[in-house]
Amino acid sequence: MIISRTPLRMSFVGGGSDLPSFYREHGGAVVSTAIDKYIYVTVNRKFDHGIRVSYSVTEEVERVDDIRHDLVRESLKYLELNGGVEITTIADIPSRGTGLGSSSSFTVGLLNALNAFKHRYVSSDRLGQDSCRIEIEICGEPIGKQDQYAAAFGGLNLIEFKPDDSVLVTPVICRPETQHAVQQGIMVFYTGIQRSASSLLKQQSSDMASSLDKRRAMQRMVALAYLLRDELQNNNVTAFGEILHENWELKKSMTAGVSNGDIDEWYAAARAAGALGGKLLGAGAGGFLMFYAPPERHEAIRSALGGLREVPMGFEPLGSRIIFYH
Repeated sequence: MIISRTPLRMSFVGGGSDLPSFYREHGGAVVSTAIDKYIYVTVNRKFDHGIRVSYSVTEEVERVDDIRHDLVRESLKYLELNGGVEITTIADIPSRGTGLGSSSSFTVGLLNALNAFKHRYVSSDRLGQDSCRIEIEICGEPIGKQDQYAAAFGGLNLIEFKPDDSVLVTPVICRPETQHAVQQGIMVFYTGIQRSASSLLKQQSSDMASSLDKRRAMQRMVALAYLLRDELQNNNVTAFGEILHENWELKKSMTAGVSNGDIDEWYAAARAAGALGGKLLGAGAGGFLMFYAPPERHEAIRSALGGLREVPMGFEPLGSRIIFYH
């Protein structure tokens, strides 16, 4: 029996610059953190030579090619596991359309557990590389690379996407009280809207390829990622909200559908109640709204967003881990 635990992630600035249509020409960068919400994957040897996969549905098949879940099927094929295995998954947060990188966290956790099942250790960098290959190259998902590396490495990082397709993960080094102050200022609310990131990211990639203005906006978002890294490393917490707000305004300009009337109203209400900045987590259009505000303004913001469910989220220093191996 193997159990992996893999964190979800909260992305602050630079999202979208991890798409190949942008970073292969300009280079990309995001600042993000792993959070204390997880996906658990268990892998167990099956009594017979079949395969059992249990997620929102349960599949029992005789051959890997018969598995309907694309990520499970291709991960098993990638690691040359042909049968005799049971796989189950549990998530702390709804697994689709929430903007927390759940599909990539699942892929990273699955690969970690399957490698352990084969008595193999793999590094965080290898987990990031392999999960990108499965999701993007093999399964053809029109997504970026930030989620896979955030889940694999954990922590608060600047993640850079180089034109040669390499990825560099660098921890944001600041005083403990600085990171604590950032966490204390963050509020996260669930909008109740679930959406597919793929269609938005596909459109964003197309828009960036055809529009100089949108490429310039994304270049500014990348610059904001480096600025946020520098401000945090200089222990300047006050700049956090302002940078978030500028990034959100730029993100809304990138692609139609990133926001909508309800989201704009919630955002404006939170700002009026004292939020310094915020954003929708993930590609946009739904999922979780995150705000940064002085703690003394939190109660006013909760009142202004009374119809939304607040979900506490803390930072997680560790990436995907094998928490049980027997």
